[in-house]
Amino acid sequence: MEQAQAAAQAPISFETAPDRYVHWRLEVQGEVARIVWDVKENQPLRPGYVLKLNSYDLGVDIELQDAVQRLRFEHPEVRAVAIVSGKDRVFSAGANIHMLASSSHAFKVNFCKFTNETRLAIEEACAQSGQRYLAACNGVTAGGGYELALACDEILLVDDGSSAVSLPEVPLLGVLPGTGGLTRLVDKRRVRRDHADVFCTTAEGVKGQRARDWRLVDDIAPKSRFDELVRDRLARLAAASPRKSGPGVGLAPLNVMVGAGDIAYSLVHVAMDRKGRTATIRLKGPEGPPPGDAAALRRQGSGSWMLRLFRELDDAVCRLRFNEEEIGLWLFKTEGDSELVAAHDTAIADLSASDWFAREIILMAARTLRRLDVSARSLFALVEPGSCLTGSLLETALACDRTYALDDPDRPVILGLSPLNFGALPMGHGLTRLETRFLQRAEALQSLLKGVETGERSRFDARGAAEAGIVTVAADEIDYADEIRVAIEERTSLSPDALTGMEASLRFPGPESMPTKIFGRLSAWQNWIFQRPNATGDQGALRCYGKPSRPSFDWRRT
Repeated sequence: MEQAQAAAQAPISFETAPDRYVHWRLEVQGEVARIVWDVKENQPLRPGYVLKLNSYDLGVDIELQDAVQRLRFEHPEVRAVAIVSGKDRVFSAGANIHMLASSSHAFKVNFCKFTNETRLAIEEACAQSGQRYLAACNGVTAGGGYELALACDEILLVDDGSSAVSLPEVPLLGVLPGTGGLTRLVDKRRVRRDHADVFCTTAEGVKGQRARDWRLVDDIAPKSRFDELVRDRLARLAAASPRKSGPGVGLAPLNVMVGAGDIAYSLVHVAMDRKGRTATIRLKGPEGPPPGDAAALRRQGSGSWMLRLFRELDDAVCRLRFNEEEIGLWLFKTEGDSELVAAHDTAIADLSASDWFAREIILMAARTLRRLDVSARSLFALVEPGSCLTGSLLETALACDRTYALDDPDRPVILGLSPLNFGALPMGHGLTRLETRFLQRAEALQSLLKGVETGERSRFDARGAAEAGIVTVAADEIDYADEIRVAIEERTSLSPDALTGMEASLRFPGPESMPTKIFGRLSAWQNWIFQRPNATGDQGALRCYGKPSRPSFDWRRT
């Protein structure tokens, strides 16, 4: 049934703009902004449910992600942002339950992942871009609505005797909060775990003074003084922000062309082999020299090579996740001039020390690469003549599960390192992909860094890259094609479920962070819970929500 359901649904687009928003309004007033959500009940992403009480679906969150991104690029003057409700006495009822109950398993999991990535983008804006966020909870704030608030620097709650914050998923739906609420409670807000236990099993939530005492919110105020409290706290956040203002840079449309078997952008092309369950993602290097200074970079705007490429790749990853569920193996290839890639990387790295726009471009590239890291797909990189896997583009190969390089002396390939490989593009657990690759092998990492700093060795041919540990296999021209064919055939013959678990376990060795706990623990448990009869069976809690019948549980603990 789920497969038929998925097949009947139209492909999802992830492009939007403020003049096309249905559910949000973006209001900028000098150094502060408001993102107002006023969800239109009868305009869900797909028919079959009503978005009551500011409940949201993927379409609502696509618009929110766009607003957060545009504030960073188009409104650098903004230092503080308030997320507010356009409805009286309700902030948000959270993710729409009827949407979840009617969606395929894969859609539910991808929806939760995308929504959490939007929350992480808000947290990164607060921590890295100096755009501080505040959630003004003017009424009921439940489930995913409270999880959105948890992503903000501050949470304010109206104290009117009825408004509460809650995470009711366990008692009402038999599932977990889907976008990191459990982890953010204890890891970010430092809520005591006994208080968190009571809170997460109390469907009606916690109100007023207790919510503040338990650290669930930062402050409360009666309705008569709530707007004043919001203004004061927003002004305080803006005053404390280190954000440097400057003229904004508009984000032009991507102009994507979607065909029957491919997705084409200006620098990214995705060719799909649905029968073979693979997609080949080809990334193009720059065609000209890098900008000489910040003014030149700003003149290029969203057409600058790195920003354009990673915006396109980000869109492609989202489309493949949601629209091509059975394509389990993504093959990455590049084409272009490695020296030009290195020159662009060096220029953007140098400019980022003093220019906000260059810094935002690097942060955007890092977010895209982290989205790639947590995608539940097998990732192979193929290094062939004409490749330009250097620096920022090499990160895509370092994110892959394997990298194969053709070792042909008559047509040598070049892989290169740049300053961006050593800290600017971290993974979700805070380590670079090179640090993750050479975990507890400081000497190997130091050798690579020294080669870049001194200029002695920052470029490798296929054999040298294999010896340095940058590629998995370097195969000669006789064996390369067969090596790739066998690897693809073997990978696509294995259980997708087992591969997802294996890849998630192998990609993040080393320390944990809040994001890796959320994507690792939450995704694993929710994947399992979403398939259990207690949640999604005919008499499961998610299916029975809003109906007169009560859920019927299998009481055995496993």
